[in-house]
Amino acid sequence: MVVLGEISLNNVNRLFLSITFKKLIVPWLVNQGFDRYHKGVIMRRNQTKSLAFTASLVAFGILIPMVMPVKVVIGPASFTLASHVPVFMAMFISPQVAVLVALGTSLGFLLAGFPIVIVLRAVSHLLFAVVGAILIQKRPSLLEKPLSTFLLALFLNFLHGLAEFIVVLVLTAGAQTGAAYVWSLVGLIGFGSLVHGCIDFYIAYYLWKFLRDKVGVDFSVTSKEN
Repeated sequence: MVVLGEISLNNVNRLFLSITFKKLIVPWLVNQGFDRYHKGVIMRRNQTKSLAFTASLVAFGILIPMVMPVKVVIGPASFTLASHVPVFMAMFISPQVAVLVALGTSLGFLLAGFPIVIVLRAVSHLLFAVVGAILIQKRPSLLEKPLSTFLLALFLNFLHGLAEFIVVLVLTAGAQTGAAYVWSLVGLIGFGSLVHGCIDFYIAYYLWKFLRDKVGVDFSVTSKEN
């Protein structure tokens, strides 16, 4: 009887383990595998979208200064309408795209033979692009209300003007540079970049909203899944 009891108990244990494995463990493993596969597909899709957005915006970022007829040149300052639009568009998408577009347009200017001061002014766009992209990623609501959007544009283009002013001052100032020249740079490069940048910001902002809301372009390049 003891032997039969042990055999029955063993059978019960095996049956319990078998049911547990089939009903709980196997489905869990399948779900884990599916989740990983699903997340992998989403990740690859987002990487492809990110690359496509980056390539397109870099191309436009290099092309616009070459073909845009609306240009203003005053002394050391030059302003081309919509020249910052690709960088702002990238900023609305993600920090990674913002960095790549800012660097890509800078490299494009260098390879196209633009003066080094223009190349380094383009490099300085990294500052406002990265700061703006991180702020928007953390607080998307900044782009939902007119006042917060305006304050964001003003803040980012203050950084924009400051960075370009420093670049031009370092590259053009000499031992005999006077206060009058510095103040002219503050007005032309600093304040000029702030105004020009705000105009381009709103061009990019309304273009981004139109493409997202009216055309149906999905600009998301990050997964919301954990």
